[in-house]
Amino acid sequence: MTSTDRDTGLDRLSDRLGYSFADPRLLRQALTHSSAAGHQRSEVVSYERLEFLGDRVLGLIVADLLLDRFPDEPEGALARRHAFLVSREALAEVARGLGLGEFLHVSRGEAEGGGRDNPTMLADVCEAVIGALYRDSGLEAARGFVVPTWEPLVRQDRKPPQDSKTALQEWAQGRGLPLPSYTVVDRSGPPHDPQFTVEAAVDSHEGARGQGKSKRLAEQDAATQLLQRLKNA
Repeated sequence: MTSTDRDTGLDRLSDRLGYSFADPRLLRQALTHSSAAGHQRSEVVSYERLEFLGDRVLGLIVADLLLDRFPDEPEGALARRHAFLVSREALAEVARGLGLGEFLHVSRGEAEGGGRDNPTMLADVCEAVIGALYRDSGLEAARGFVVPTWEPLVRQDRKPPQDSKTALQEWAQGRGLPLPSYTVVDRSGPPHDPQFTVEAAVDSHEGARGQGKSKRLAEQDAATQLLQRLKNA
């Protein structure tokens, strides 16, 4: 892809975001995977730093949004909604809706390996785009994108989603099985932005793995994956 093609792609994505960047380099960085960073003449760095920022910005905006939408709900119910709305699944769904994968700059190997449709990569780049919006023009620019984009997810279910670990525990207990176990099988990334991989397992059933920026989030993701597998078995 030439630099002209890439700039045209950035313009198309800006239209989808409903926002014109004062510094297009931020959007370019948000779309650059580490496998491709530094391979361009401009030596663009990867999206990891913007992802780190976008994760925090999204969490704040979603928390504020939930306080407005559900003024009578207790903290526990709001926390369950929040966990769902900032989850890898929700972020990947938003990314696919925007078609972020087609704009993602990755190495040939990553592209051939299906990186453009990898849920974790899509979730990460979605957070990076939010971080880029914040860096370019502050919280209101990020909010202007997040609130209308996340509204359909907020309205999907008027009841707070059930905690996946709790649901998995109830599934096991209902069948007389021991409580689920959770094992950290990998930890990667720098200390300020770690990535955990956890395997959830229930006695006599094949386990499932999940990822997250903390052990708690990775456990929730693993429980979600295992529940889905068990229900489809």
